[in-house]
Amino acid sequence: MATGMEHEEASGETIKTFKELGVTDVLCEACDQLGWKVPTKIQVEALPVALQGRDIIGLAETGSGKTGAFALPILQALLETPQRFFALVLTPTRELAFQISEQFEALGSSIGVQTTVIVGGIDMMAQSLALAKKPHVIIATPGRLIDHLENTKGFNLRALKYLVMDEADRILNMDFETEVDKILKVIPRDRKTFLFSATMTKKVQKLQRAALKDPVKCAVSSKYQTVEKLQQYYIFIPSKFKDSYLVYILNELAGNSFMIFCSTCNNTQRTALLLRNLGFTAIPLHGQMSQNKRLGSLNKFKAKTRSILLATDVASRGLDIPHVDVVINFDIPTHSKDYIHRVGRTARAGRSGKSITFVTQYDVELFQRIEHLIGKKLPAFPTEEEEVMMLTERVAEAQRFARMELRQHEEKKKRSRDEADEEDDAEGALGVRNKVAGGKKKKRKP
Repeated sequence: MATGMEHEEASGETIKTFKELGVTDVLCEACDQLGWKVPTKIQVEALPVALQGRDIIGLAETGSGKTGAFALPILQALLETPQRFFALVLTPTRELAFQISEQFEALGSSIGVQTTVIVGGIDMMAQSLALAKKPHVIIATPGRLIDHLENTKGFNLRALKYLVMDEADRILNMDFETEVDKILKVIPRDRKTFLFSATMTKKVQKLQRAALKDPVKCAVSSKYQTVEKLQQYYIFIPSKFKDSYLVYILNELAGNSFMIFCSTCNNTQRTALLLRNLGFTAIPLHGQMSQNKRLGSLNKFKAKTRSILLATDVASRGLDIPHVDVVINFDIPTHSKDYIHRVGRTARAGRSGKSITFVTQYDVELFQRIEHLIGKKLPAFPTEEEEVMMLTERVAEAQRFARMELRQHEEKKKRSRDEADEEDDAEGALGVRNKVAGGKKKKRKP
């Protein structure tokens, strides 16, 4: 098995076009229209092997062009033998599912490919109707797919030809193991399987043995690394001045687009309100928001109508947001690997970018772990303490407003929950009354 580096040297880096990798003309045109001029490293590695019909393990970091590496071979095989329910792509998060679907549709628009996204947070009935139309490609999160396999009449994947597990390490980390096992039991053994993962964990190796036949390993980065064009910094600060330092940096680097990572949904929401009160165009993205709101936030940020996206780790992987200039780790990630995925949101596709990690007196050990993992000591980001201190008064006022708004929001949510409960109770009581009334009427009948 050739690793990425050996493969490249062997080919002398002469392969530069999709056509030379074996991609058919109509799909080469689609790549061109998407602005994919030359294949990425993982595509150079994986496409020729996948087009020959081999199973693949792709080890590639986020933002490396993985979706193209599995979408193109599937679309090419679909062109040769058109069939409904042809491929299934399993992904860990809803946003990633929508994103993969967009790429499939963009690549397959000229050949009329139909895809369906099957994820939680969306009406089961609407999804059942979409499945009844028998799309070519299903992109799904494991839990919701199992719901349909068990409950949607007439739906099965017995004719499936391709299975893709994207971000397999993360699918398994999110404890979808039993769901994945169930899915593997109900799909044909005679199929092609592509497994993509940023890291080769024990769980992924176990899955590889269970799901793949004689796979070819395509690796483009064997050790944890961050992109060369990424300038990484840290700031060491007392935790009580975190908000003030955040505002200072946003002012210092004004004109850039920012992605700010927080550790909890609550802190994401609080910081977004704080920044809005100070006049910044900030928007939150976290797991407690409804699916439509999450997609709305993403689209506003992508369309550049908001320049600051505040997120939990739900957005640290898989989301292709092309123009993030600066990533700020407002709360330091507890898992060092999450650092790689977070800062990987910037400096994508050859562009440069910055990342700044906030380190308080409580985070020193976590920060040292991150430096150890990436194998480099990070420089401190230059700050002017006096200027930061001048902001503290305005920031304190904004904090107070943010807390009030959060409290009001919580009370409003609680009120609507209580009202819903009261309605349920009233309906229940009415049902009992009607039953009793109904019972009495029946007795009166001769």
